[in-house]
This record gives sequence, structure tokens and C-alpha cells, in this order.
Amino acid sequence: MDETMMMERVRSIREIRAAVDRIFLRFGHLLPSGRDARILLKPNLNAAMNALTGNTTDLRLCAAVIEALRNRGYRNITIADGSNSGYYRNKISVLTRLRIDALARYYGIGAADLNYAQPVPVLFEDGVQAGVARECVEADLFINLPKLKTHFEMGMSCCLKNLMGCMVGQENKKKVHKNLARNILHINEQVKPHLHIIDGMIAMEGLGPTRGMPVHLGLLIAGTDPVLLDLLCARLARFDYRTVGTLRVAEETGLLTARHHALVGTAATDAHERTFLPPKARFLARFIHHPSRQKYFLAIRNTKLFSLLCSTGIGGKILYATGLRQDVFTTNEVRCDSLSVDRSVCKRCGRCRDYCPLGKELPDAVGGGEKVCLHCLYCFMVCPERAIRFEGELGFVQEQLRQYDEQVRKIS
Repeated sequence: MDETMMMERVRSIREIRAAVDRIFLRFGHLLPSGRDARILLKPNLNAAMNALTGNTTDLRLCAAVIEALRNRGYRNITIADGSNSGYYRNKISVLTRLRIDALARYYGIGAADLNYAQPVPVLFEDGVQAGVARECVEADLFINLPKLKTHFEMGMSCCLKNLMGCMVGQENKKKVHKNLARNILHINEQVKPHLHIIDGMIAMEGLGPTRGMPVHLGLLIAGTDPVLLDLLCARLARFDYRTVGTLRVAEETGLLTARHHALVGTAATDAHERTFLPPKARFLARFIHHPSRQKYFLAIRNTKLFSLLCSTGIGGKILYATGLRQDVFTTNEVRCDSLSVDRSVCKRCGRCRDYCPLGKELPDAVGGGEKVCLHCLYCFMVCPERAIRFEGELGFVQEQLRQYDEQVRKIS
């Protein structure tokens, strides 16, 4: 594969750690010389559905990158993203729900919600000015950690699309939607991550970014050119790249070139390719979100009356039922009193150990206390025998289990 990108087959936390070390060996020239350099890790924290659904960046990848950087002497690390507007509007902390803040505390690094960051101006289509988080502009090393998944508006979400989470708050995210594909490219022209490491371990197909289905791809993909990497991911999913809005516009504007096609054409991907189901939305969502009509919908959506209706329980259920909203914004939080193992059921298959972001010796360490457990519930969710028992209140996780419980236990 070309020196500007690499692909690693992984499954367990140990394999992920080893692959991330190889990535840093390949791209070591990007690392800052000063150990006090400001390092920003930008995962995809779009929603409160965790990585096992194919929605968000895997905690195991985040942990492996943090450990690799700390092992090289770096300490000034922040992990940050701005979740989608619905969570921001409902004052729900996705960083807390996905246990990103717990991961940051464990490693002694910073965590930030970019929705509340200090904005720096970027220019969009038609001279529109929007605000992007200052952290994304001023980082000495910016590592983008996107999730490989389908997206009903853009076709696919990966490196390019992940930078939308750099926009500050709902008002600035709305401005991106005025010309979605072109404005995403404008963000990438003005905010430039130094390295991209794509979470393609459990990807998402179908109606992404939130209501699709998890698919086991088992890949980490790294490189420096987001257009090249997104083109490669389209090939891995066996998508016509022209159905991916950002890639289509990138080609129209000359950012996607014959060189990109040549590099992807020579990449040995056959063993890794899998035909993804396309992100086919329901009729009403397809009609409204068509580029020729979306600006009219945005004008209505941005009114105070419409926002008020959306914030009601009934309004939210109607939007979800029609496909105009992908997320369920429940305010019920998780309360994990304890995790335990039913030894009579456990077959010691090692699945829980493979999925522990901290690399703990599970199942023996299950229930080891707050100091050694993030309460991410990965072990609880992947156990094929349901041997790991949860005590407490599942809260918002109940919705994830309703949608994905059986699929996660089968494909993980």
C-alpha cells in the first residue's frame, strides 16, 4: 500500500495496541519534537450509541492512541468532539455517556465538548462565516479518529465528514447544512488534521449515521490525506464513490484527482472489501433532505416554534417515526451498581477481554471497582453467553439494547 496510508487487521485490544504502535512508527515524522506539545484527539462522538453499534469511535482505539502517545513522553493530550445538535440542545453529555470523560480521568488527560469551545472563524459557501473550535486550529498535533459508517445525507461518513464535530454549537453546525458537502470540504481546507486513524473495526451499514446496522470489518486504516482515505473506504464498502457527497464535490473541485484513483486502484483491498447496505432513508426524509429543498426545511427547522415542538416528547416521537430524526433523546442516565460474572454460564471465550478498552484480565477482573473499570459496559454487551451481569439502572442504554443487542453479540 502507498506510504501515505496503511491498513491493519485487528480484533482484540492487544492487536489494536500493536497496530497503533506500528502506525506511529510509520508516521513518526509527524510527532512534535517537544513533549509539551498540545495534542488533540478528535473521535466521532456523534451520539450516545457506543462503538459496538457502529455509531461512534471505539474506546479501545482512543485508549491505544493515548497509551502510545504517553509511552512516547507526551502528556498534554485532550480528547474532544462536539456531538450532534440534538444532544447539545437537550443538554446531554455524550462524553459522559460514552465514558470518554472516564477514560480521560484514567489516563490523566483532558476531555472537552467542542460545542462549548471558543470559536475561530472559517469561511463557507457564499461568504458565510462560521465558528470552529480553537483547539482544532491551534493543536500542535491533531489526530482525527473517525468511524467508518454510512450517512443518509452524504452517503458515507469518514475522515472528511468527521470534522463537522469541530464546529462550535448548534448555530455553527446549522451553517454547515446550508451546503453540506461543500462546507464540509471548506472545514477540511481550513482545519487540517496531521494524521487520520479510521475506526473500521465495527463499522455501520444501512441507514447511518445512527439508525444503521453494525458490520464487523476488523480494520484500522491510517494516513495523512483524508480524500484518499475516504476514497479507499468507499471502495472497501463497494460504494460508487460518486454516491458519497463529499467525494463527488471533491472531484468536481479538483481535490480528488487521478492520483487518488490510481493509489486506491493499486491498493490490495480485495480481502477486506464487503458490500455495505446503502443508507436509504424513508421517503419523507429523502424528499426533505434533497439538496434542492433542504434550504427550505432548514429555514423552518431554525424557527423558535419548530425548535419548541421538537423539544417535546410527542414532537420527538413523530420526527423519529418519520425518519426525520435518527436519535432518541432520553434523559435517563445509567447507574451501574455492580458487574459480576455467572461462572456457571461463562465459557471463558475471551471476548470480554478482547473488548476491554483498558486491557484488563477479564472475566476475572470484572467487578474490580471504579479504579479499574470505566463502566463502558463493552464486556456486558459482547458476552455471547450473557454471563456478565449488570446491577443498577440501564437508563439510555436500554434503547441501544433494544435496537442492537442480538446483532452486537453475534458480530463482535
